[in-house]
Amino acid sequence: MVASPPGGPGAPREEVPRPPPPPAPRNGSPKQGALTIVRRSSSRGKSETSPPTDEQLDQLDLETEHLPAVDTPDACDKAALRLRYLLRQLNRGEIPAETLQKNLQYAAKVLEAVYIDETKDRRDAEQPRVQPATLHMRRLRTPCWARCSVEKPNEAKPAVARQQSAPTLVFRRLADEDDELSEVQPDAVPPEVREWLASTFTRQLATAKRKSDEKPKFRSVAHAIRAGIFVDRIYRRVTNTALMQFPQDVVRVLKTLDEWSFDVFALHEAAAGQPVKYLGYELLNRYGMIHKFKVPSTILENFLSRIEEGYCKFHNPYHNNLHAADVAQTVHYMLCQTGLMNWLSDLEIFATLVAAVVHDFEHTGTTNNFHVMSGSDTALLYNDRAVLENHHISAAFRLIRDEDCNILQNLSRDEFREFRTLVIDMVLATDMSFHFQQLKNMRSLLSLAEPGVDKSKAVSLVLHCCDISHPAKRWDLHHRWTMSLLDEFFLQGDKERELGLPFSPLCDRNNTLVAESQIGFIDFIVEPSMGVCADMLECILGPLHSSSKNSTSTSGQEPINEEGTGAETHKKFKIKKPWVACLMDNKKIWKEQATKDAEARARLEEEDTNGTSPPTEE
Repeated sequence: MVASPPGGPGAPREEVPRPPPPPAPRNGSPKQGALTIVRRSSSRGKSETSPPTDEQLDQLDLETEHLPAVDTPDACDKAALRLRYLLRQLNRGEIPAETLQKNLQYAAKVLEAVYIDETKDRRDAEQPRVQPATLHMRRLRTPCWARCSVEKPNEAKPAVARQQSAPTLVFRRLADEDDELSEVQPDAVPPEVREWLASTFTRQLATAKRKSDEKPKFRSVAHAIRAGIFVDRIYRRVTNTALMQFPQDVVRVLKTLDEWSFDVFALHEAAAGQPVKYLGYELLNRYGMIHKFKVPSTILENFLSRIEEGYCKFHNPYHNNLHAADVAQTVHYMLCQTGLMNWLSDLEIFATLVAAVVHDFEHTGTTNNFHVMSGSDTALLYNDRAVLENHHISAAFRLIRDEDCNILQNLSRDEFREFRTLVIDMVLATDMSFHFQQLKNMRSLLSLAEPGVDKSKAVSLVLHCCDISHPAKRWDLHHRWTMSLLDEFFLQGDKERELGLPFSPLCDRNNTLVAESQIGFIDFIVEPSMGVCADMLECILGPLHSSSKNSTSTSGQEPINEEGTGAETHKKFKIKKPWVACLMDNKKIWKEQATKDAEARARLEEEDTNGTSPPTEE
């Protein structure tokens, strides 16, 4: 809820009357301030206005048709009384969603209309101080499955869950008479949240005259922050009650969501064959996308369920909902554990997560080359260019047009265009025919003295690397993925045989060298890709971290070497690369397997030779 001053920036300036100031408190605090939230607390003196009684609340009518104008003094009293009543009814679960929405909108408009008597001079208002560029460390939200759980004092929690314990307590104590709201200090709010609340819930009159000898006071902004948090907490409380429920077995698996070698097969089993539904929902919640872009819970659940159905449409051994969930989790690791999420905007993260979920939507289990060679309808539709990738994008956005699955319904026109462009760029970049050109372009860019990496190209490379990352995971996971992929290739080979087409690479079940193919895939595709991706991430994040030397390092990031300056310092910033060890281990196992396979083939050839030799005379 962001309000703009009436008339916009170009409207003529005129003096606007101030509403009468609130009564002076007995303790002699200053009179300035747009909003006084009267609270009952043992740590503060009693206010002249007492909290509403239960009898007053019971007689309250929540209809919004005959309320006073939002810019009148009486509106503040009405809004405060209604907020109290809403809290009580939320605890009882006796309030319709429509009534709640209308009253929250009225309360927000009252807050926006309140006059704030700021005492900063005009120069401070027109010329904000330029702060040195620092890396904002994004914090993930509490997992859905942990919101309502009661935490035991000595129970171990995942790192992200530990960081988010405070918001969980806030949700639980929302309706308490003496909760933390009245104690919120400006410094306790992150700078960007503080700036947003101040600009949203305060209004500075352009005609207000400042005296040069007046000292800046922050009391009114602090009041606005408290009021904004108060309304925001009610909204969060309502949305949290509507969050999707997670089975206990799913919760157990999702506690390892931040690990590089996450076991998506275990999630598939725990989720009764619906890993995309639970993992996709959890990720969009953890990054705050559901709240930020006001995605209705039921709409998101419908969308993810339909996406899951599309992945299961052709019963593919490899390109199915398991693969979608695995890629989405790997993208999450890249965003969270490397610090990439601190470089991206909310909309860019939203697009990246959705692109990961839909990147192989309705995959046919066959390659682009098969579609082109067989002359399929899809190849004709997309003119033999990125046939499957174009279909994944088109089918996903057609699904989003469905009213019951429109997770983008509350995006602005500009946000939608940016979101769509990012998703298109990312999914098209998963076409393997673009692989070597994509790596070549990024290497050339990183070789420049001052490389400037485009965000779209960066997240596209990340998604592409995550899409082919299974050889860089733990051996048991990688081996299982390899067998599934070969099954899918062999099924395509069977179709090619029936159609009289030449076998595509690795699709002939009788003449495929499994170990050798995986060694080549690691050496020439996966390992170089992960290397370039890591170099890109260090190039992007190095300058940001070097300007935030005093900030706490996040998990998964090695400390910055402070020796040297400029680009030299940036190059010394390193991210943690768990895939390096996995690639080495897996390649070693495949080489051992290749040796055994070669020996087995040699024995078979020898036996065949002996079996077909002319019989000896008896």
